[in-house]
Amino acid sequence: MLRTELRKLLPYRTVWVILVLFAVLFVGFVSAGSSFTVNGQRMGDTLYAFPELWPRLAYVAHYFTLLLGILLIILITDEFQFRTFRQQVIDGRSVGDLLVAKFAVSVGLVLFGVLVVLAAGVYFGLIRGAQAPASGAVTAQLPAVALYAVQTLGYLGLAALLAVLVRRSGAAILLFLLYVWVAEPLLRYLLLPDVIDQYMPTKVLGALTPTPGQEMLTSMVGASGDLLPSQALPIALAYTAVFWGLSYLLLRNRDL
Repeated sequence: MLRTELRKLLPYRTVWVILVLFAVLFVGFVSAGSSFTVNGQRMGDTLYAFPELWPRLAYVAHYFTLLLGILLIILITDEFQFRTFRQQVIDGRSVGDLLVAKFAVSVGLVLFGVLVVLAAGVYFGLIRGAQAPASGAVTAQLPAVALYAVQTLGYLGLAALLAVLVRRSGAAILLFLLYVWVAEPLLRYLLLPDVIDQYMPTKVLGALTPTPGQEMLTSMVGASGDLLPSQALPIALAYTAVFWGLSYLLLRNRDL
């Protein structure tokens, strides 16, 4: 199963273009942050300091995660466009096998994103940091990267669901971006009270990588109503399971 997916992915130029674009944009944005000046001090002197570097990188990386979601949508909708899902079922594979294969691809995309974040952290923290990190500082807040991994898996689950639902790459990508950037934010802002707002899918996923310095801001202006990462984690995993479960039901009950 994995060998079959790799045969599709490795020669596919779009895969490499989007993966390289993700890495270049992320690293370029992090690198550019060192040139910012606040109160006469270059941000590079403090921006790359451990252990706070890991939550900062996780927060920045989540803005580029949608590229990985777009890639997964393309890979899934291609299966419908070229009738390869149907052919694989004819050849004896189950619908569950088809979805497990795409879930494995999504896990691979998550691992790629995590490796990019880790590599950037090692380079910027150890090479370009203002001073050598204290003992234990390098790994002190490393779990923030694990939360980023869960967040990415959640966004990819949503992308997979929309791809299976719509089956056309352009429409699915547009729907994915509109939901994340427009539809859910407007729904939360205009209609939902805070007690429900905080449990909406992208709000929960976003809570896994909060804005750096959120703790200080909360202490100054009061609680924002957002879930803490530890509170959002089990809900994010539940949403991910729901997304993939609904994808399975759609694949099983609709004509391929």
